[in-house]
Amino acid sequence: MNCLTPAQPFMVGESEIQRLQMPHPVDTHVGRKIREVRQMRGLSQSDLATRMSISFQQLQKYETGANRVSASRLFELSQICEVAVSYFFDGLGRRCKPTPVDDETARLAATLAQLPRGPLKSAITGLITEVANEGRSSG
Repeated sequence: MNCLTPAQPFMVGESEIQRLQMPHPVDTHVGRKIREVRQMRGLSQSDLATRMSISFQQLQKYETGANRVSASRLFELSQICEVAVSYFFDGLGRRCKPTPVDDETARLAATLAQLPRGPLKSAITGLITEVANEGRSSG
């Protein structure tokens, strides 16, 4: 007979325990995208958490993928940060890892986002693009 009895406790292998304790890659990806859009909008964890009526610790757990974000929370986040819900899943289908956004890049994006649409913003965006392309071709 192959069933468990009180004398035979169920044993979980070490790799199974590690798998259960690690965040799912999708949760980690969504968390990175939450952090990315928060930084691009120039919001601190406390600012965004307050707008969502959650603790900043809960937001930290979302950003690390330690806690899963519900669909209603993702929708709320998309409304606050003015992005489509699909933004949080962008890049998931690719085999390569998304490029992480460093703090300096996030600050630049937040500053650029504050400029009104128009010729000045277009010119600055064009300049940044040209400089980045030059760096790639000469590097």
